[in-house]
Amino acid sequence: MKIVVTVKLVPDPNAEKRIDPTTKRLVRTGVETVLNPYDEYALEAGLQLKERAGGDSRVTVFSMGSAALKETLRRALAMGADDALVLSDTALEGSDVWASAYAMAKALSTLEFDLLIVGGLTDDSSTGAVPGALAEHLGLPCITNARKIDVGDGKLEVERETDVGYQIVRGSLPVLITTALTFGEPRYASLKGIMGAKKKTIGTIGVSDLSLDLPVGTSGSKTELRSFAPPPARGKGRTVEAADGVAGATSIFEFLREKKFV
Repeated sequence: MKIVVTVKLVPDPNAEKRIDPTTKRLVRTGVETVLNPYDEYALEAGLQLKERAGGDSRVTVFSMGSAALKETLRRALAMGADDALVLSDTALEGSDVWASAYAMAKALSTLEFDLLIVGGLTDDSSTGAVPGALAEHLGLPCITNARKIDVGDGKLEVERETDVGYQIVRGSLPVLITTALTFGEPRYASLKGIMGAKKKTIGTIGVSDLSLDLPVGTSGSKTELRSFAPPPARGKGRTVEAADGVAGATSIFEFLREKKFV
């Protein structure tokens, strides 16, 4: 079975995030870069499926980003992925969800896979829109929030998490799946895995390697950030003493109505 897992390299979630006032883009230089935490769960799902399938099953990691950061993908390889492919090109700078998903889909179409596993969100933007857009561009069914995946004889059964429990979905391969954080705790890279990752291949492709029919980068984006500002300082809280529960509930309701929340 051939599995592709998309990962994004993002600024360390614990680091202070800044937006460049000129480019209006997230500043990524001078900040430690890590694998997107949500994508680590997607990778764990792919590695578990590879181990269960056995044989010549493979996990390929795919990422779009700066070529200078591709060595960060060594962690994914150390965890157990077999190889990696990076889509990197200055022409992609400024791409929004629309342009990013289009370029990624074109690059992913150069790979053979039975399963495409994608993290549900990215820590640096959290739109959650890329997986659905990828599925649309690639013409694949999309199953979201998977917490358990079973594959056999070209078919799969997915237990997906919902707001009220879980749902069983069955389908045929190939398919795109996003993973829930309840799938399984991502594994740590072993010393053997870290040493072995140094010998694994990280390929790079650019826009010129793809047959693009639409523009990408800033010119191909549908959205534009025009202005931004830090949130206002948190004001002093209001304390209300109520004689009983009814009075307390009334005070809360009046406060919400004053703020036009109800």
